[in-house]
Amino acid sequence: MATRHDIRNVAIVAHVDHGKTTLVDAMLKQAGAFAAHAAESLDDRMMDSNDLEREKGITILAKNTAVKYHPKDGGDVITINIIDTPGHADFGGEVERGLSMVDAVVLLVDASEGPLPQTRFVLRKALQARLPVILCINKTDRPDSRIDEVVNEAYDLFLDLDADEDQIEFPIVYACARDGVASLTKPEDGTVPADSDSLEPFFSTILSHVPAPEYDVEAPLQAHVTNLDADNFLGRIALLRVEQGELRKGQTVTWIKRDGTMSNVRITELMMTEALTRKPAEKAGPGDICAVAGIPEIMIGETLADPENPIALPLITVDEPAISMTIGTNTSPLVGRGGTGKGADNKAAVKDRKVTARQVKDRLDRELVGNVSLRVLDTERPDAWEVQGRGELALAILVEQMRREGFELTIGKPQVVTKLVDGKVYEPVERMTIDVPEEHMGAVTQLMGVRKGRMDNMSNHGSGWVRMEFVVPSRGLIGFRTEFLTGTRGTGIAHSIHEGHEPWFGVLTTRNNGSLVADRAGAVTAFAMTNLQERGVLFTDPGTEVYEGMIVGENSRSDDMDVNITKEKKLTNMRSSSADSFEAIVPPRKLSLEQSLEFCRDDECVEVTPEAVRIRKVNLDARERARSASRAKHG
Repeated sequence: MATRHDIRNVAIVAHVDHGKTTLVDAMLKQAGAFAAHAAESLDDRMMDSNDLEREKGITILAKNTAVKYHPKDGGDVITINIIDTPGHADFGGEVERGLSMVDAVVLLVDASEGPLPQTRFVLRKALQARLPVILCINKTDRPDSRIDEVVNEAYDLFLDLDADEDQIEFPIVYACARDGVASLTKPEDGTVPADSDSLEPFFSTILSHVPAPEYDVEAPLQAHVTNLDADNFLGRIALLRVEQGELRKGQTVTWIKRDGTMSNVRITELMMTEALTRKPAEKAGPGDICAVAGIPEIMIGETLADPENPIALPLITVDEPAISMTIGTNTSPLVGRGGTGKGADNKAAVKDRKVTARQVKDRLDRELVGNVSLRVLDTERPDAWEVQGRGELALAILVEQMRREGFELTIGKPQVVTKLVDGKVYEPVERMTIDVPEEHMGAVTQLMGVRKGRMDNMSNHGSGWVRMEFVVPSRGLIGFRTEFLTGTRGTGIAHSIHEGHEPWFGVLTTRNNGSLVADRAGAVTAFAMTNLQERGVLFTDPGTEVYEGMIVGENSRSDDMDVNITKEKKLTNMRSSSADSFEAIVPPRKLSLEQSLEFCRDDECVEVTPEAVRIRKVNLDARERARSASRAKHG
């Protein structure tokens, strides 16, 4: 086998917010990817190019970049291809795709928080793929860092995941990515590595421990499609890794599709990544990560091969979906009213709204092209589809992207995807790691008990904080986060990861309070709100337009209550509109899209438009709801 020594392919994997994207920023700057005057004006987290990624502070899409590294000993320039992967298990499809492009991974672990559920998730995927691992302990300058303990926890995690001897002999780098400093010598807790002023030790560790791509000189062309992009001029762009042979611009290759059929296509454009831009190239060899245009229908996991000897590469497989939601067209009385999507003029014509079933279905089909972990199934209704994904966050991100594009949707309550094993119903379960101050232990244990959570482990680091591990059914975590933050007064940290399937846990009742439901259409009045606020927590401002069946608040009791929130104060010659109005209105609780989905009960759904998120009853008519409830009660 021949080896290419001028290239290295590595993925950076970690838990959410442990500093992957910040480390990639520092690598790009120090490798001279930008001119000196440009590097000073660059934004932080350059790889998070998506609006939602910047707003939420998380990586959603796996992206690749490349740096040209000049060794200090004056050797040949080496190209390091870096894949920045998401740290959230809900976007696990992106992680699996990223790992199929590389020869090793850098596992980033926070020097204070240590390995967390998503660290376990991404490391398990890397070990299954037989990839070598470099451990990087980041944020060593945190005042509460505990470097020795975190390194021991990392070793425990490798042993727990059945790593073999070769995999457990990993090098350790200590870094402060924000300052762009790394060292092979362990610094004191809470300090930046003192024996280095750059990432040079990190770069040298990558060169010495990441295997260079190997290939067979006589082998025919094989290139694996791992990601998709789009360009206004070039159309669909396929990102791929060349495994064997050579790919050239203008070359005719055989495209092997997912179903095994083949057709010959021509590569009209070939590009290679440098820093954050793609530049035209004439050829790509074994181990190169490149982008090609000219194949409009190409999909992830397919292969480009030699026409004379086409050999398919294995398809990319991802874990089964765990959560499903029904997404359909907006069926509320307020459909199609107001402005259009984000950044558009609110006085724009109604025709700019995307409210038809055909538009929604086309958009969901487009999402399937680039998102391998998503599934779209037909339902009994022609204007609604069941969308299955890894987790609640992944589905909420899809809905948020669609509303920003001008779509109006009705979203059903999230449900779990069950499966039958030997005639028994099995449901997905999650492993949840919770860090809380000691005084909130009881509240958290009680919350988890109601959700059928089973405590597996508990440890006290002696700093006043306790770490607890639970195995809990996935449906028990729908709506958990809001109650958890309330119960721990905003101090708790909770992370969960899919753990497999277990037999059905039985009935769960997680929301004890009913809803306040508007009984007529109109505009909300301050007078009505003043009288209703003692009944529960309201969600609407004065002047908001409501309709019959729309949920305007949370009842303080367990049953639903129909209320008139549009009631006006009657004026007579004895009373004026301003008299006696000394009572202050309690500010309403504003629910985000994720909170609205968590709040829903089985007979409720969420109406999503570019301007508003409203919760409503599935059946808007109060009399019909009463009849349905009566029929259900009496069988």
